[in-house]
Amino acid sequence: MHEMSITQSVVEICRENAAGRRVLAVTMEIGELSGVVPEAVEFCFAACAAGTVLEGARLDIVRIPGIGQCLDCGMEFPRGSLFDPCPGCAGYRISQLSGEELRVLDLEVEDLPPRTDTA
Repeated sequence: MHEMSITQSVVEICRENAAGRRVLAVTMEIGELSGVVPEAVEFCFAACAAGTVLEGARLDIVRIPGIGQCLDCGMEFPRGSLFDPCPGCAGYRISQLSGEELRVLDLEVEDLPPRTDTA
């Protein structure tokens, strides 16, 4: 299951960007055509976050639909697969507009305590 290694990478990216602060929530975008199963990432998240500043953090996943645009007729349409032809002209010259995303969109961390030194 490659989702485990993807989730480990997400946790590492978030840990580095949290700069030692506890992470409260992570928001990810996962495209429907990315080849990544959101439910598997959710399942792996708690295990990968255990013992890190992400332990106990909430994982929110935004699912991005697959949208393509035909380069022959210009039609924009939803795609369930990267191999589907254009429903307008049956052409295969298609530009992928969305659906392949896989990224950390937002990271919510605890506020740092106020500094007490005056130097």
